[in-house]
Amino acid sequence: MSTDVTGADVTGPTAADLVRADRVAGRLYTDPELFELEMTRIFERAWVWVAHTSELPGPGTFKSTHVGRQPVIVTRDRKGEIRTLLNRCRHRGASVCEKPQGRANGFTCPYHAWSYGLDGALRGVPYPDGYEGVLEKRDLSLRRLRTESYGGMVFATLDPDAEPLETFLGDARLWIDRFMKQGGGYPVKVLGRHRFTFRGNWKIQLENTTDGYHFPIVHRSWMASVDAETADMMSFMTDPTAVTHDLGHGHSVMQMVPAHSDLDADDGSEPLQARFDGLVEELSATLDPAAVRKVVRAMHGTGFNLNLFPNVSLSAAFFRVLRPVAVDETVIEHVAIGPDGPPELDAVNRARLRIHEHFQGPFGFGTPDDAEGWDRVQRGAAAAPDMPILINRGSAREKADADGHPTAHVTDETGMRAAYGRWKEMMGDD
Repeated sequence: MSTDVTGADVTGPTAADLVRADRVAGRLYTDPELFELEMTRIFERAWVWVAHTSELPGPGTFKSTHVGRQPVIVTRDRKGEIRTLLNRCRHRGASVCEKPQGRANGFTCPYHAWSYGLDGALRGVPYPDGYEGVLEKRDLSLRRLRTESYGGMVFATLDPDAEPLETFLGDARLWIDRFMKQGGGYPVKVLGRHRFTFRGNWKIQLENTTDGYHFPIVHRSWMASVDAETADMMSFMTDPTAVTHDLGHGHSVMQMVPAHSDLDADDGSEPLQARFDGLVEELSATLDPAAVRKVVRAMHGTGFNLNLFPNVSLSAAFFRVLRPVAVDETVIEHVAIGPDGPPELDAVNRARLRIHEHFQGPFGFGTPDDAEGWDRVQRGAAAAPDMPILINRGSAREKADADGHPTAHVTDETGMRAAYGRWKEMMGDD
């Protein structure tokens, strides 16, 4: 079937008219009015990832982040409950916290020193005599967002009527469970992060982590820089078992190395990579062989990217988090993770960080090449903005898997179709 490249069928009076099953209008990347609508209809309604529980290890710990464009503080209060609070004083609107993370007893506005507890409750107002009869502290807590977590992943939403988080995640929960197995029998913790700004639309980035088609083309330099075993492991272009599933709710999973999708499924026949021989020897001094095998086999993470609409990907061995700033500006965080266990595992986490830097780091062989591609999509899409962006690769060979999920080869655009299906649903919801 030929494709109409004029884009005549991705125009119309509503945002939902701009998305079809196999294409979307190019102006989804460039239209400021659409962007404003996305912030209201998607980022102020959906569950947005805000933290991993390891970033809030005890009462009083916090991190600053955003839900859409709204600044928030994620805290663990004195009772251990994780809360998400708007970072906005109820008096004159100043932010009450400018630190990216830390530990505190509460938050005090620097302007007039209104002070709030870790649960957001307004605790103190200086010189209260001017407020006699016009202020009730119990009515002026920092605004609390609904906050729920699954598998250590903490999400918040501005919509008090949003569906429960577990319903929102749906069949993605199984893949979150599998992703966390890369701790090798230990919980997963955040090791560090780096942040960069991409001069382009957030959806270009969202697409990238479910785009297997670009990998051997954009990442040739990375493939040439790694050992042959690693390069072979990521040579999924002609592997018929490498597939992408549409999990519903806009979520999808791209299985690049199916043998590593469930790290507990290990018959012992797969040799550990020779590049880790020194690490195996070091760990073997204190850990039994089974434990060593478990953590070393997971050095590259899982064999899949799990895209959770709209703002986070559990990408093989790290989290990729996006924050829309403007129609042509997006902040991206790459969050490195590793096992949270005894000191013997420090060597594992050092090695995982080196692997992370090699691909995702600012001087790595992966992300800088990706970023060049994203930049060029944003620049190119400015030409004929109603000409369609094609998302039809593999649509003719897409079939339901045993669980009923639309599934096609890992190089196909099933994940993009899943995300844009959800985008259309939310943007068309008046």
